Order: sequence, then structure tokens, then C-alpha cells
Amino acid sequence: MAHGTGPAAAAARVTSRDVARSAGVSQATVSLVLGDKWRGRVSERTADAVRAAARELGYRPNLAARSLRLGRTRTVLLVVPALTNEFFAHVYTGAARVAADHGFGVVLYPSPEGVGPARDPFDSARASLDGVIASSMAADALAAVRGGGLPLVMLDSDPDDPAAASTVNLDIGDGMRQAAEHLLGLGHRRIVHVAAAVDSWTFRVRARALAGAVHAVPGTVLRTEHAALSVEEGRRAALRALGGPGPRPTALMCDDDILAAGACKAARRLGLRVPEDVSVTGVDDLALATAVDPELTTVRLPAQAVGAEGMRALMAVLDGKPTGDTTLPVELVVRDSSALPRPSDG
Repeated sequence: MAHGTGPAAAAARVTSRDVARSAGVSQATVSLVLGDKWRGRVSERTADAVRAAARELGYRPNLAARSLRLGRTRTVLLVVPALTNEFFAHVYTGAARVAADHGFGVVLYPSPEGVGPARDPFDSARASLDGVIASSMAADALAAVRGGGLPLVMLDSDPDDPAAASTVNLDIGDGMRQAAEHLLGLGHRRIVHVAAAVDSWTFRVRARALAGAVHAVPGTVLRTEHAALSVEEGRRAALRALGGPGPRPTALMCDDDILAAGACKAARRLGLRVPEDVSVTGVDDLALATAVDPELTTVRLPAQAVGAEGMRALMAVLDGKPTGDTTLPVELVVRDSSALPRPSDG
């Protein structure tokens, strides 16, 4: 077998000149785009074409030489609450895609359970990282991240946190208002908030927005049942809500799709039908939302876009460019788990 042949060798021989030829641009343009210095100098369409050509050809810049020149390791730490939640897998995918376009790698670091303090990842890793992105962290889990001494971009987190160089957030308050207004418009007046038992900015915003929307309509009653983020805990919280004393709620608004799946199980356990006897809504629009029957009405969160925008923000910070706080829109997706309350229950 001849040495130096095959796909791997071919990819190793790909140069910026090859990328330029494939994209129909100059080598200088390739350098601008892959060095993320193209804005205001080439069009976004051209930049996309260069990145696509680089990916297709398997082009890899000389990272060792570039790192020496820039004084960087070209490695970013992404801290998430857990690896078991599909949302954070999508955040990672979005972040890693943008990182690859800039010649960076991403190391994923889960905070245990997402609620307790993470072990400090910086003592051993500080010298080998350029920056940190932290997503949707509980307050006490962020202590080590804030103290890491590295540029920090926070996702789905308090925009007023002074430790963050930049934040990328979802308009989660608007999402909860959309869901509440949907149910209120159907005629629901007895609503239970199945709330995540996590002390984080995103869940506090959800609770405030929901309360504001519901209490703006006369004659409504809003109760809250807290639950850890699991199907089983969602089921238990919904059982408490549906089986407690007094008039039964006609709608359960859950802080995420996992809790909503548990709420649907609780309804069936009590012999209730969704949505005929009780409507259920979630947040995230995970694969789970369409795997359950009936399919969930839920607030769709653009998780990949969150990761991608977070990585772009960190790249800007590392390049010394001005950054601001970004808020991404969300949308309500109405499916079969919400409907008019029964006339006697309205």
C-alpha cells in the first residue's frame, strides 16, 4: 500500500489556496473569513461560501502556528448543568459549529446535577483555556466559573451579572406570556404552574412572567407546585395539583417539556384526559414534545442558536471587539395538549 494516500492524507494537503479556489475568492478573503475579520470587508454570503468550502475540503489551519502568534490555545470551556438534557446537547452543537469555523475546540464540562457547586475546573485547566461559556446555571453552581479569571459569556442567565463580558438570552418571559395568553384565551381560569425547583435566573423570569400574565385577567387563580427536573418529579407535582382539595385546575403550565410529560402521566393516573379534562403546556420543544400523546403545546427555544450566538460573543470578546447583550426570540407551538376547558370547568 502506498504511503501518503487516501482521504486523510488528501485532507492534510488542503491549503487556503484550495479553499479560495473552491469558493471562487482570493486567499486574502479566505484569511479574513477564517480569522473572523471579514465583517465590513466581505459579504456574509461570501463568508458563508468560504466556511462551507473549508468544511467540505476538510481544511484545517495551522493551529499551532496561529496559537503561538496570537498567544492562545484556541480552546473554550462550555459549562452546562447536565449532559442528560437534550437542550444542552443542541447548545453544544451550535457552539461547536461556530467554534470550528474559527479554528477553536470546545470542551464540555457538566456541573453535577446543575444545582450544586461544580468542582473548580480552572485550577488544572486555566492555562489551557481561552474563555468560558456557561449556560443556564443555578446561582451557586456559577461560583467557580465567575472566579476563573477567564473571559466569560453567559447563556440563559442574568444579564446584570457583572462577571459576564456578554450574555445571550432567550426571551423566555415572552414565551411564558405567549403560553399563558393562549390558555387564558381558551378560557382557562384555574392554572397551576409546575415550576422547576432550581434557583436560576431563567426559572425566576418564567415565574414572574407567568404570574404577571395570569393576574392581569380578572377571576383567575394561579397556584405553584415545585418539582425537580425529571418526569417522575413532574408527575408527583401534577398529582398534588390535580388531586388536592378545592376545584381542580383546568391547565398545568410546566417549566419544561420533561415536567409536562410527567404532568400528562399524572393526569392519566387519575383517569383524566389531556386536553379534554386538563390542558398541559411545556417549554423547550424537545423531541419529547412530539413523542408523547397527545403532542405537547410548548414554547420552542432555539437552543442551537443560543450556543452559536454565545460562541460568536466569546470570539468578539477575545478579539477585543465591543459586545452587547443578545436576546433571541422564542415562539409558542400549539399542538394537541391544550384545548378549551369543559363548560363546567371554565
